[in-house]
Amino acid sequence: MKRKIIDFIIEKIIFLCGVLSIVFVVLIFCFLLKEGVSFFKDYDVFKFVFGKLWYPSSEPAQFGILALIVGSIYVTAGACLIAVPLGVAAALYISEIAPAGVRDVLKSCVELMAAVPSVVIGFVGMATLVPFVRELFDIPTGLTAFSGSIMLAFMAMPTIVTISEDAIRSVPWSYKEGALALGATRWQTIRRIVLKAAMPGIIAAIMLGIGRVIGETMAVMMITGNAAHIPSSIFEPVRTMTATIAAEMGETVRGGMHYKSLFAIGLVLFVITFSVNFIADLILGKKKRK
Repeated sequence: MKRKIIDFIIEKIIFLCGVLSIVFVVLIFCFLLKEGVSFFKDYDVFKFVFGKLWYPSSEPAQFGILALIVGSIYVTAGACLIAVPLGVAAALYISEIAPAGVRDVLKSCVELMAAVPSVVIGFVGMATLVPFVRELFDIPTGLTAFSGSIMLAFMAMPTIVTISEDAIRSVPWSYKEGALALGATRWQTIRRIVLKAAMPGIIAAIMLGIGRVIGETMAVMMITGNAAHIPSSIFEPVRTMTATIAAEMGETVRGGMHYKSLFAIGLVLFVITFSVNFIADLILGKKKRK
């Protein structure tokens, strides 16, 4: 009887936590929507999203965030191109190839990487990566989207590696035994059986890694140059939406147009992040049904 009561209480607590998480997300969206809608009453939505100039202090003020969106895309895409293949390959090595002793050491190192604060990663990037990129590519400054992509990839990899490794290790051993019994090599078994069976978990890991990259603030603000213009290449300074909010929120007058525009950027960022997660859920659902 006592055990049933404890199980009931724990079940209700878990249910309450789930409900509260949904409520908090809805409240955040409502708050952003309230401030964003008040901004769009005075400023055209099309000019805001597709405007190329971000000069909130000029006269008249320009609130075009296209350059910020492009900068965010450059940094996010570059980070994904680096982190996804390296992260999945590392997860495969840790789960399927590495000896037991090496596996434990590597897993501990990956988990320690996830604990490093973003401001520390940004500082290390400024001190080491930025001068290296400037000298390697012979460009005026190392504060570029490329530098930001490398550091964000470093930040996203622990998430991708950890979750992908768990997904790969959860593949039933009978799948591997069956493939090996039919004459498949170890690499064929990994590529055609293990990867396909673990793909829903790997996709979830990639989406979480992308979410970490999109929402990162301090590191990109420190090493991407913070130039609000549309770059012609990844080796130019950029400014992201998150960095703009963090850099300018303390300079605004509460209730003013500049203040409201930052909440409008947050609303756009929320919509983009929600869309990425929604698409990921659709893909995962499709994979699971197959």
